[in-house]
Amino acid sequence: MHIVLGATGSVGGTVATQLVTKGEAVVGITHSKEKAASLKEKGINAAVADAKDLTALRTAFRGGTSLFAITPETGQEEDVLAETQQILDNYKDAVQHAGIEKIVGISSVGAQIEKGTGNLLMSNMLEHAFEDLSITQIFIRPAYYFSNWLPYLEVAKEKGVLPSFFPADFSIPMIAPTDVGEFAAKVLTGDGHKSTVYEIEGPRPYTPQDVANVFGKLLNKPVKVQVIPKAEWGKTLEGLHFSPDGIKNFIEMTEAVIDGRVKAERNGIEQVKGNTTLEAYIKNEIAEKEAHALA
Repeated sequence: MHIVLGATGSVGGTVATQLVTKGEAVVGITHSKEKAASLKEKGINAAVADAKDLTALRTAFRGGTSLFAITPETGQEEDVLAETQQILDNYKDAVQHAGIEKIVGISSVGAQIEKGTGNLLMSNMLEHAFEDLSITQIFIRPAYYFSNWLPYLEVAKEKGVLPSFFPADFSIPMIAPTDVGEFAAKVLTGDGHKSTVYEIEGPRPYTPQDVANVFGKLLNKPVKVQVIPKAEWGKTLEGLHFSPDGIKNFIEMTEAVIDGRVKAERNGIEQVKGNTTLEAYIKNEIAEKEAHALA
């Protein structure tokens, strides 16, 4: 049986759905009863457990043979890396307690770097969290998610601007989270994948200007990139309710990306390409949003 953490998220939700479609036994884990109900409506067995609640995790993992793992982040943690370590320690304990034999973890491009990358250090920690366990361990390192731009869709619609921490012409490898989830489901079922680390990105890189152009096309209005000056990063993140440590780690990560320190390792790492374009992904998200509004 597959245990899927973050089963109501973009990646985890795709994983759980794909596995159920394949006829696999799945338990999707979420942190709220309301979200658990939404999983059950889709025919997915659900368990409610917070990643910081070891007792609940032990119960949720019971009977599992494989685990789909993520490192959740909100930006509101008092100590991002310390809380990540606590969560990973809980995962490890629950994995051993349940006798899980295989872990597939969602890491990140740049996870091979051991310092100076802020939030990306969470992925480095994930890749090393279970190394002393004699179980199968596979890690998938996605590029920048298309979904990171979705929070700006409304402001683009209302004001015709796309806020960006990156320069307008800064090229970034990106990927649809649904493509990552579909690939992870294949890895969980052992569908011909034998490597221990994969790096996955979409059909091509995009710039913030490309994103603005796609938004503009789909919203049928001009959308201009509004680059957030570095001096305003902290204030902007504070307005989004980030904690002081959340701000520190986000800024460190963003600086590392812009400086070119964060990139795919490539050498000795199997490369995977997703098929979904940015336009196709955003178009689908807009359609789903409109459908929910009418429901």
